[in-house]
Amino acid sequence: MPIERVGVIGAGTMGNGIAHVFARRGYEVMLCDVEPQYLDRALETIARNLDREVATGKTSAEDKVASLKRITPALQRAQLANCDFVIEAATEKFEVKAEVFRDLDGICRPEVILASNTSSISITKLAAVTKRPEKTIGMHFFNPVPVMKLVEVIRGLATAPETLELVRELALQLDKTPVEVNDAPGFVSNRVLMPLLNEAMYAVMEGVATPESVDEVFKLGMAHPMGPLTLADFIGLDVCLDIMRVLQKGLGDPKYRPCPLLIRMVDAGWLGKKSGRGFYKY
Repeated sequence: MPIERVGVIGAGTMGNGIAHVFARRGYEVMLCDVEPQYLDRALETIARNLDREVATGKTSAEDKVASLKRITPALQRAQLANCDFVIEAATEKFEVKAEVFRDLDGICRPEVILASNTSSISITKLAAVTKRPEKTIGMHFFNPVPVMKLVEVIRGLATAPETLELVRELALQLDKTPVEVNDAPGFVSNRVLMPLLNEAMYAVMEGVATPESVDEVFKLGMAHPMGPLTLADFIGLDVCLDIMRVLQKGLGDPKYRPCPLLIRMVDAGWLGKKSGRGFYKY
C-alpha cells in the first residue's frame, strides 16, 4: 500500500518535528491535537525551523511554502480516517497512548500501520489494545527531529516482518537512519541515557557539584555537545521522570530509581526549558 497521507497525533516538540520531516519529503500530513493553540504554535515552530533550513541552504523558499501547505491541522482524530500511516507522539504515559491506539484502531482502515514515537513504553502492550498488533510498531525519532538522523524502530512481539520493513523504508525516505531494536523498557537509547541523566541529578542533589560543573565535565571531558542536565531540561524533566518510572517498573532494578530531586522539581512545575525553569532558568 503506497503511503501518501500521514497522520501525526500530538503537536508538541516531537509531533511538530515529525510533521515537519514528513511534509518536507512530500507527504500530505494531518497534524492532530486537542486545542487550536497547540496546533497554531506547532505550525509557527515548523515555519521557523523551515526558515532556518532556507537560511542554511538546506531547502528553498519555494519548498518551505510547499511543505507548509502539505500540513493540515486537525482537532478530531476522526479526520485521520483517510491517512495511510499514523504515528502517535502523545504524552509518555501508557494510559494516554493506549487510549489513542484504541481510538485509532476503530478510525483507521484495517491495513493502516499504527506507529508510536514512544521513547520507553512497550510496543507489545500498546499493540495488544488494538485488533491489529501485527501492524503496530515503534518509530522513535530524536529531538530535534528535523536534524537528528536516528530512528529507533521497535518491533513488538506480534509486529509482522512486512510492517517492520515498510517502516524501515519509510525512515529512509525521510533521510533518516533506522536502527532496529527489540521491545524492552527504554529500548536502547533511553535505557542507557536516562540513568546517566538521573545519576547527574544525584550528583547535584548530594552536593558533589553544581549543575554547571556537572555539565562542564561532560562537555570538556567526554566531548558531549551539551551536558546531561542541560539535555534533561531540553527533554523535559517530567518526561525524564516518566521514563525512569517505566524503567524502574519494567526492569525491577533499584538502580533505575528516579532521583528524589527530579521528583521534587517536577512536583514544583520546574519541567525544564518548556516551563522556563529546570536545572537552569530560561
